Amino acid sequence: MKGDLTEGFQRGTVSFARRDDRLRPRLQRTWDAHHEMWVLDVPRVQASMSVAPGYLLDAGRDFGRVAPLVVEIGSGTGDAVIQGAQARPGTNFLAVEVYRPGLAATVAKIVRHDLSNVRLVQADAVQVLRHMLGRGSAAEIWVFFADPWHKNRHHKRRLVNSGFADLAASRLAQGGTLRLATDWADYARQMRDVLAACGSLTNPHGSDLTPCGPAESTVADMQSGFAPRFEGRVMTRFEHKALEVGRTVYDLELRRA
Repeated sequence: MKGDLTEGFQRGTVSFARRDDRLRPRLQRTWDAHHEMWVLDVPRVQASMSVAPGYLLDAGRDFGRVAPLVVEIGSGTGDAVIQGAQARPGTNFLAVEVYRPGLAATVAKIVRHDLSNVRLVQADAVQVLRHMLGRGSAAEIWVFFADPWHKNRHHKRRLVNSGFADLAASRLAQGGTLRLATDWADYARQMRDVLAACGSLTNPHGSDLTPCGPAESTVADMQSGFAPRFEGRVMTRFEHKALEVGRTVYDLELRRA
């Protein structure tokens, strides 16, 4: 049974590519001293980034309280989730990341700012959504600057597809919000159109959209259905670089119908 589950995990869409997980000495010391407090110890099914079916996040057990939950997928070094946790102390934040350097940097920021409402999980995003989050359990899900896999032959690896849309929608509470951002116009259009086709989500910035074909977008098309910049998203160095080279950053905001 475990072998079958692992094979399914490896064949399915995953939210990451392999990268170096080594830590600099200072981050290693921070990780060693604090990660057991903030990084959830989830059961696996052989694959290191899997989550065993049947394991559910429990707010009382894992956060020490029941509160609205915001989940950030691909939290990187934690800038967005840390800012969110500081601004909204009455909300629980779950940071989903696969790279240990990013997790260690986030742990360091939790300690520096003396936060208590952030937890981290080192696992593939789809596995977390499928196995760890119950239906209707999240007030918000954030996906900021997911890997665009910009080469055509790699588009199948993109996180946001029809299966992801349905899965993420099912984990949102009624009226919950899915927020996304990207600086790749092609990926922005794909995300917008995939999410427009999901019957469980509505787009308050273009509810009458119909999915586009693969043809190149017009300027008018690329102005349809996108949201104003989410004020709760911190301006990271990554976003600054994208703007400096002339890229447009596209925000999307969908609601669970």
